[in-house]
Amino acid sequence: MSSPLAQSIMDLSSADASNRLTAAGEIYRLGRATAGSAIAAWWAESELSALLLGPNPAITVGLAVQRDTFGRIRIANGTPRLADVPPDQDAEEFELHFTEGISLDILTTREPGGSGAIAKYLAKFGEGIQQVEYRCADVDRATQILKDKFGVAAVYPAVRHGADGTRVNFFLVVSPDGGKVLIELYESPSRG
Repeated sequence: MSSPLAQSIMDLSSADASNRLTAAGEIYRLGRATAGSAIAAWWAESELSALLLGPNPAITVGLAVQRDTFGRIRIANGTPRLADVPPDQDAEEFELHFTEGISLDILTTREPGGSGAIAKYLAKFGEGIQQVEYRCADVDRATQILKDKFGVAAVYPAVRHGADGTRVNFFLVVSPDGGKVLIELYESPSRG
């Protein structure tokens, strides 16, 4: 592992809590900066900005890792609860929350070498920031605004169920450097 991101991923499983915090902060900063530049124009649209809880959005950086890395990170961080992921989705995941609002979603494939989204990402890119997640008050409405006002099409034709009862959709957005960033908008489950 030679890149700073690769080192930070490795350090998430460090026995030293300060190393884990530093690593999480670096991963979060990198993911948030990449997504932030890709969606900067979204904040100027007042309704969309409000739906995304601007000016203080709830952001989680999704990190895809191999199964062995997933296990090491989970154990080093106190074995957090695994999310309840719909069975049709090729993912296992858990969240890590650190000080200063740093939130990571650690993801791995259920089927290494399979055809699911996480398996494909890992095969193509290796371990890394797979997505950046924004909590949204109404994913359906935000999806419509993105389509109508920004020409951004959702990955899925309709909002779908995500982990732990959330409603989600994804958007592949071009960043200023010509790369692409996968943005997940998620709506928390209704409290009845």
